[in-house]
Amino acid sequence: MRTSEIRDTFLQYFRERGHQPITGSTLIPPPGDPVLFTTSGMHPLTPYLEGQRHPLGRRLVNVQRCLRTTDLDEVGDRTHLTVFEMLGSWSLGDYDGPQSLRWGYELLRDGFGIPESRLHVTVFGGEERLGLLEPDSRSLGTWRELGVPVELTGEDNWWSNGPTGPCGPDSEIFVWTGEGTPVGTPGTDSRWVEVWNHVSMRYERRRDHTLHPLRQSNVDTGMGLERLMMVLGGKSSVYECDVFEPWTRTVSQLWPGLGIEDFRVVCDHLRSSVVVCGDGITPSNTGRGYVLRRLVRRLLTVLWRHDPGLTLGDLPDEPGLETLGHFGQPREWYPIREVLVGEERRFRSLLDRGRPVVSRLRRRGELTGGDFEYLRDTHGLPRDLVEELLLT
Repeated sequence: MRTSEIRDTFLQYFRERGHQPITGSTLIPPPGDPVLFTTSGMHPLTPYLEGQRHPLGRRLVNVQRCLRTTDLDEVGDRTHLTVFEMLGSWSLGDYDGPQSLRWGYELLRDGFGIPESRLHVTVFGGEERLGLLEPDSRSLGTWRELGVPVELTGEDNWWSNGPTGPCGPDSEIFVWTGEGTPVGTPGTDSRWVEVWNHVSMRYERRRDHTLHPLRQSNVDTGMGLERLMMVLGGKSSVYECDVFEPWTRTVSQLWPGLGIEDFRVVCDHLRSSVVVCGDGITPSNTGRGYVLRRLVRRLLTVLWRHDPGLTLGDLPDEPGLETLGHFGQPREWYPIREVLVGEERRFRSLLDRGRPVVSRLRRRGELTGGDFEYLRDTHGLPRDLVEELLLT
């Protein structure tokens, strides 16, 4: 199945069960939201999870593009991306968590054809620090009825939207991606890949850290589209999905010889930068613009480690246009290309100015912590950049 087929199958399944499709918003959260980017499908729905009536009813479904800076250091492995799509379904005070789990199991088994033997789940088993000692018995009982093996965990199966606000126990569904008969559990073997998280959002954590029941008990689920594509296609990583093909082909032709992790980082950061630009963000030293700047400079750092002469000016139109079209953004490549190339010029100028400063400091000996602070605060040269490009 291609990603478009997976998306359509998911949406149709929940439509048939009374869920109304809602339009996935941009990466930019609503005014007043403290986060820089939308990090999950539930983010724009927070007021409705807290009890406000949604105009389309109590059962919703959508596909939302998301960006998570918390995963940047993991980008380059098999499953993590900076920008990704989240398949989501919600019950706003309607059906309960066990019903959601049953539907999720049915869709994975019958709709997507994943054998029961390749499924494993985790369930909240209680956690003293959260003030809840008892396991999520309803989820545990549901999975046992369905015959799916369960691993109990603590905080790993507790979802919250921050230090305060809606929260609750979750149940994560994993698919075996290794060869042969599945072994171990999600907590002991990385070949179990998480694809779908079902949150029973029935509590609110207040500023004094106490838990109180929400006005309504909700269900919030999220499933990474690219991860699901990976496991359904038997791929070794999310970078083998069809939505990445324009980038993997272009990068391998333009800049051959990159190691596998560097190759993935370049593909991810290029694609993510295009999506961020497509939502109207430009590089800056603060806020969303800083995230974009960081993405572009990280990918350039990787490229210039291999060859300082490489340039984003060599990028063809096709992968950018394909990505913009996939996310329903304006298909205008030239302005985005100018943003990327302009940031490259600024970055190269920064390095040119910083190189003699670093050389002067090195003549006194190995750089100290104070030297790195000086380079960062006075010249805008973070430590990782100095170590990766200016000390080699």
